[in-house]
Amino acid sequence: MRIVQIVSLAVVAVGLVVLLSAPIGPLPGVFIGGTDTPPPATWPDTSGVDEIRLKAPGAIPRVVIIWVIDVAGELYVVGMKESGWTRRIGDGAPVEVRIGDATYAIEARLVEEGGEAILTAYAAKYEPNYPDIVAGLPSMQDAPEVASIYRLDRG
Repeated sequence: MRIVQIVSLAVVAVGLVVLLSAPIGPLPGVFIGGTDTPPPATWPDTSGVDEIRLKAPGAIPRVVIIWVIDVAGELYVVGMKESGWTRRIGDGAPVEVRIGDATYAIEARLVEEGGEAILTAYAAKYEPNYPDIVAGLPSMQDAPEVASIYRLDRG
């Protein structure tokens, strides 16, 4: 009986470490991982990259797995305004993003204008592989009220 309790406790402990260490699907994590890399002069090609990791600031940081879109050489991420990571970033904040194994310390800046072109490119990139998810995204008319768009600014 004692061995079962110890094994159960160990399984729970390992589960907690996994949940806290890295994001898993829709569950945020704390650690972003990767290799610290200076921000590049130009972003690498992300046309074949579906997901990146983004670390939002806070006493306990929040790392999320999120889609990314390149528009005119700039990278953007989109999140629902009530999401925990968007509330942490607000109008803009220092963040870290991980693309592949490279982790960049950058700024996320709230996009005030031109959001329709970004959302159109976002839907066009992801609709072929994720049609059900894209179909559930807010309409262009509703997006400004419920979604935040951030440019990942290299500085």
